[in-house]
Amino acid sequence: MPPVGPYSQAIKTPHAIYCSGQLPADAEGNLVEGSMGEKTAAVLKALSAVLAEGGSSLDKIVKAQIFLTDMADFAEMNVEYEKWIKHKAARSCVAVKQLPRGVNIEIECVALP
Repeated sequence: MPPVGPYSQAIKTPHAIYCSGQLPADAEGNLVEGSMGEKTAAVLKALSAVLAEGGSSLDKIVKAQIFLTDMADFAEMNVEYEKWIKHKAARSCVAVKQLPRGVNIEIECVALP
């Protein structure tokens, strides 16, 4: 999905790839509807594509930051997250008032190149 603002999808340094937050949208930028699990899968698929473009992968994530608009979605998000990210990367999850485009989840990360 193209950025929705004046920023890069990721910045690659010799030691890390810093990925901007990804929303639950397909490659054309259309928002994904459905359950929190389906939205989490869409976010992680987008994050995977950004990392692949930089020569990395979800397996190389060292830190993930998850933003939810409702912590009631935490358990369902976590079930889907564990399907995609098998290792125990450092992670935080915070509740926020709102997110771009009215979505209820966004995930950003730092990964090894």
